[in-house]
Amino acid sequence: MAGPGGDMQWCFSQVKGAIDDDVAEADIISTVEFNHTGELLATGDKGGRVVIFQQEIENKNPPQFRSEYNVYSTFQSHEPEFDYLKSLEIEEKINKIRWLPQKNAAQFLLSTNDKTIKLWKISERDKRPDGYNLKEEDGRYKDPNTITSLRVPVLMPMDLMVEASPRRVFANAHTYHINSVSVNSDNETYLSADDLRINLWNLEITDRSFNIVDIKPANMEELTEVITAAEFHPHQCNTFVYSSSKGTIRLCDMRASALCDKHSKYVKFSHNGRYMMTRDYLSVKIWDLNMESRPVETYQVHEYLRSKLCSLYENDCIFDKFECCWNGNDSVVMTGSYNNFFRMFDRGHRRDVMLEASRENSKPMQVLKPRKVCAGGKRKKDEISVDSLDFNKKILHTAWHPQDNIIAVATTNNLYIFQDKIN
Repeated sequence: MAGPGGDMQWCFSQVKGAIDDDVAEADIISTVEFNHTGELLATGDKGGRVVIFQQEIENKNPPQFRSEYNVYSTFQSHEPEFDYLKSLEIEEKINKIRWLPQKNAAQFLLSTNDKTIKLWKISERDKRPDGYNLKEEDGRYKDPNTITSLRVPVLMPMDLMVEASPRRVFANAHTYHINSVSVNSDNETYLSADDLRINLWNLEITDRSFNIVDIKPANMEELTEVITAAEFHPHQCNTFVYSSSKGTIRLCDMRASALCDKHSKYVKFSHNGRYMMTRDYLSVKIWDLNMESRPVETYQVHEYLRSKLCSLYENDCIFDKFECCWNGNDSVVMTGSYNNFFRMFDRGHRRDVMLEASRENSKPMQVLKPRKVCAGGKRKKDEISVDSLDFNKKILHTAWHPQDNIIAVATTNNLYIFQDKIN
């Protein structure tokens, strides 16, 4: 990719997760998200677990290395449940993680499965109270008759302990599966979207939410579209966008109407709020919010699959939901593909590169070689035939550090971290 000083090269940095070919269903990564500073990186999996990685201090490493991410906290966010009224099992799989902006020493994040959203507090403890009057060191209570003087308890240093505690549970508001959670720029409210409705929540109130979009028809046999994604504008607290399975994108203003449904598969605002990016099965489109007639940029992700759409429909691959993300200054976009390929598009230089997340390229600081797919005809050296692509290996979830050129890419059960080459 083109950087300020010419072509940017990407290097392998780390890989997290087991090497085994036999992958347990619970270990499959289902979401990846950096926090607002990029110091923390959270992943959720199908087993309902959240794993948080923390960026280590840089000065320990040689100058050509950026700091590594190591496990900071792991906790069970959701458990499998059963809806007895509908006789339905509710999976523990984490569909989305969203960080809240940090306001104090603790970190907060929202995690959701199909039905329930939870607000988690992640805090550190490196001191413990010592010198109780009524308790022994092991916690047993003393005989009051043996106490002859009063002591003032003091805080003593201890090994760092990271605690994750649920602060709020937002439940019973979604009939259908939750696919999106987005925190508002006012930092007081957030939205959650399922297949047919979008709800607005206050972070302090768990027992009620406000329905802002409802596309459920009176007769479900007349159902023609479902909501696929929803997101708040990064700066305007009254504006949000949602996309539908028909490929339409609706930009809504909550000041205009209480119910905002009178007007792709994935949608994402740019950091500056001027553009939004949508992802359908074959392409990424960039839209200017001031021009709704057509996208200002269109990038083909895997056009070589067009001839295989029938077989991809038959094996259900066509329903795969590839996410996409912006880099920190909105100049490059990234999205995933099959065969553990992922693609970056440089908007300014109109160049793109396809790279591969593979354990074969996992030597420290090894430069990733661009990959090319041959759609038909004579295959050149270093090209891969479209017929040899592995459709079971797919990159659905990607994330880009908000300030640095560090990316996180989730394959089935592994998290790959790549960085730009520092000369």
